[in-house]
Amino acid sequence: MTYSISEVAKKLNLTSYTLRYYDKEGLIPFVERTPSGIRLFKESDIDFLKIIQCLKTTGMPIKDIKEFIEWCSDGDSTLQQRYDMFIERKASVEAQMEELKKTMKVIEHKCMYYKTALEAGTEDIHKNDNIEDFITNK
Repeated sequence: MTYSISEVAKKLNLTSYTLRYYDKEGLIPFVERTPSGIRLFKESDIDFLKIIQCLKTTGMPIKDIKEFIEWCSDGDSTLQQRYDMFIERKASVEAQMEELKKTMKVIEHKCMYYKTALEAGTEDIHKNDNIEDFITNK
């Protein structure tokens, strides 16, 4: 079964423009085309696009994603590079998660801050409030 660009865009919650951009950047060289140039996506193409989306979500630049795709095309000789790349991505995402945990602590603190200020009718109850103490659990 094949899918049109609009069907794939809908399935992946992307725009057709994004998919055309990926194609222009060389990220989906595996997608077949009809003689008139219409893209025909297979299920395996959609699975690969999910990997591209995943890498984009980690903040990986397009040029690095393109390199990964080239490695995939090169076959088994690039297994180590692909493995190393995913180990690096994993470390990057773990670091992002740690930063997000700190951000969440600040947000939770400010929710508590404003809730108690609202209940008291003033911010004066938080005169000695130190956000750093809250983040570091002092």
